[in-house]
Amino acid sequence: MKPFTQIAIPHEDIVEGRLTMDVFAADLWQVANGRAPEDYQDSDLFFKKTYITEGLRNILKIAKYRLEGKTGDSTIQLQTPFGGGKTHTLIALYHKAKKWNAKVVVLDGTALNPKEIRLWEELEKQLTGKIEITAGEIAPGKEVLLKLLSENSPVLVLMDEVLEYITKAAGIKVGDSNLAAQTFAFIQELTGAVSAVGNALLVLTLPSSILEHYDENAERMFQQLQKITGRIEKIYAPVKDDEIEHVIRARLFREVDEKEAKKIVDYFVDYARKENLLSEEEISEYKERFLKSYPFKPEVIDVLYKRWGSFATFQRTRGVLRLLSIVVHDLLDKNVPFIRLGDFNLDNEELRRELIKHIGQEWDSIIAQDITSKGSGARKVDEMIGSSYLSYKLGTVVSRTIFMTSFSGRGERGLGIKEIKLSTVEPSFPSNVIDTVINYLKEKLFYLSDEGLFFVNQPNLNKIIVSREENISDEEVREEEKEMIKRHISRETKFKVYIHPKFSKDVPDDENLKLVILDSSYPDREFLESRGESPRVYRNTLIFLCTDENQKETFYSYVRRLITLRQIEQDKKLNLSDAQKSELKNKVKNHENREYEELRKFYRKLFIPDRNGFKEFDLSLPTFDESKIDEEIYNYLRNQEKILEKISPKVIKSKYLSERDFIEVKTLYESFLKTPGELIVSKEGFINGIKEGVKNGLFGFGYLEDDAPVCKYIGEDVEIDLYEGEIITKPELCREEEKVEEKIDRGRSGVEDTGEEITEGEKERENEIFEQERTEMYLKLDVPVGQISSVVKIINYLRGKFEQCEVKITIRATNGRISKSEYEDKILEALNQANIKIEEEK
Repeated sequence: MKPFTQIAIPHEDIVEGRLTMDVFAADLWQVANGRAPEDYQDSDLFFKKTYITEGLRNILKIAKYRLEGKTGDSTIQLQTPFGGGKTHTLIALYHKAKKWNAKVVVLDGTALNPKEIRLWEELEKQLTGKIEITAGEIAPGKEVLLKLLSENSPVLVLMDEVLEYITKAAGIKVGDSNLAAQTFAFIQELTGAVSAVGNALLVLTLPSSILEHYDENAERMFQQLQKITGRIEKIYAPVKDDEIEHVIRARLFREVDEKEAKKIVDYFVDYARKENLLSEEEISEYKERFLKSYPFKPEVIDVLYKRWGSFATFQRTRGVLRLLSIVVHDLLDKNVPFIRLGDFNLDNEELRRELIKHIGQEWDSIIAQDITSKGSGARKVDEMIGSSYLSYKLGTVVSRTIFMTSFSGRGERGLGIKEIKLSTVEPSFPSNVIDTVINYLKEKLFYLSDEGLFFVNQPNLNKIIVSREENISDEEVREEEKEMIKRHISRETKFKVYIHPKFSKDVPDDENLKLVILDSSYPDREFLESRGESPRVYRNTLIFLCTDENQKETFYSYVRRLITLRQIEQDKKLNLSDAQKSELKNKVKNHENREYEELRKFYRKLFIPDRNGFKEFDLSLPTFDESKIDEEIYNYLRNQEKILEKISPKVIKSKYLSERDFIEVKTLYESFLKTPGELIVSKEGFINGIKEGVKNGLFGFGYLEDDAPVCKYIGEDVEIDLYEGEIITKPELCREEEKVEEKIDRGRSGVEDTGEEITEGEKERENEIFEQERTEMYLKLDVPVGQISSVVKIINYLRGKFEQCEVKITIRATNGRISKSEYEDKILEALNQANIKIEEEK
């Protein structure tokens, strides 16, 4: 999309940055005296930058008819809110009357000093150049005014801010009365004289804002003035609410390419429809409004004119023009297709000052704290949202939008999420990103209300949390860390677990498998090599879980926040609102639900003994159904074939009996426990492997008798106690059982055929054994959710039976939703970490 600066071309004063308030502050007195800015002084330039509203066109038409001596109202009152276009209308009448060759009298209540001159004297002075028939403190009668007006007609009398003059005149004594009373009498006589002169017109302005009436006395004067003028006046509003967009565009832009503007509007509206930000019923109206307000989004005009404009101190048209001129100038080099509320640069001191003067100086520091400072919550969210969206600065854009919609003189605050999305999105990214941004802002901003999406000048729950966090000691954090680990160790663990031992003597040297959880990123070799002053014997029983240093700050921030949330929840002295209590409860629940995930992201480096020290493994991120750290480690090492629940009899035979006739069972077991780099096997798993090998005839079982091996059993069940003298032997050493072993194992284990004749009974027994065995298998399973672990156990069992075990899994999930980011982070990343290849993806 084209930048708006190529479609809506700003006036030179906007481009050059001549944005002082006097540029937008229409001053009728300055125009009448030739001292106004060129935009108001030069008639052609004034009308070039003025949108002729329906009301203004009507007023000019009435004035022209009246000054030409035709029928029409003789007195017109302009009454609009502060900054609603009254003075601008008077200037338009001034320039037009000059072109119609009428005399124009300007009576400006803010410029004239009642101590120096009276309104009737100023009227004569401007019409004749001298003060003769009206001189004095007493108001002239109707006949004097009739003579003055008729001799100088056609005449247009423009009376601006007259209430201010009357208020000042009230303090000047005139006999038993005062100058204010004389001024009231003058205005009453003037309205009658103007009515009597056919080609004379009086136009005066009266404010509608109570704030402009100064005090109770001024309010009474205002009511009296209305009674005087109300008898014959007509009240007109120069600008209707639905015309403000045209007024703004005419004043700020010298031309707008409507064709190109329509392309931008159509493109955005089509995008908004696809993103469900606009319903079919809303599209037509929104498009029409956007075309009128372009390059500003419709919400910009609505919020400024209706919400900010409802402040009594805010000059509606003038104030809106002033703010928008600053915004346009600030965006000249930003290459944006249209202007949003989120483009209001609150870093700009001029803009910020224009806003906070209506809402209070305390907002200066609040804006800095949450939106503009380097460490503000908004800027943190800019970076949190991801590198793909970094250039959009969505944290800042959304927080500015929320800020601009947080204020109104009528009490309106904030927008709904859908309205915020409509106000902040661009067609170059999906609108659901804004949902994520808002959630992050709720976590990071200190003055975003807990009641809704609007700013308040009191700290929110986040601020309370951050303040409390500063008082949480490192010791408390470390104690909670240990408690978290304990909560995630299973009751019936396969390990003896040791949490944060300080010295090697704190970890026993025995046959038990030990999980040593260290608060460091690498295990100290002292734990492996010694126990206190003594050398460590059972080294291969140690498994070390260590931390990921890159996750340290994140993890401890999480723990500190969790402690804080629980403390606040338990603090009955805090006067939290119901909404804050509900939000706090959700935060506690959210943090507790994340506990294992956060713990495991920090504790993810696994080390087992190796011949050269340690072999390192990365546990990666936890899967969804895991919550016990010891179980996860055990299953991981088992799947990596580093822990064996049952050692293969074939492995025992080939590795330990290929070059010897026998070996002591206890010696073999202890070699697994003592030698780093050997497989880690449980005691039960080792014994079961020996028993299976004996039963299948791969080796025999017996005892050392007088230091000589004696085979007692082969091809049958035996009991293994790991006592001294228990041995396993080559099957050849077994006497009576040797023939059975040869027959069973002839075609299966490679034992040499002796050539002895096999009896019919033996053949029958051998066939029966082979008929009961499978040399390969294929299963296609329909697995209920929750039974995956059962399948894993079966797979691990089969891997001990077959040299090749291939597993393929199909996952089909329906009737639910998962976001793209969740799919990528939780599913694809988990598969990638586990080196699982995806053969087909839909």
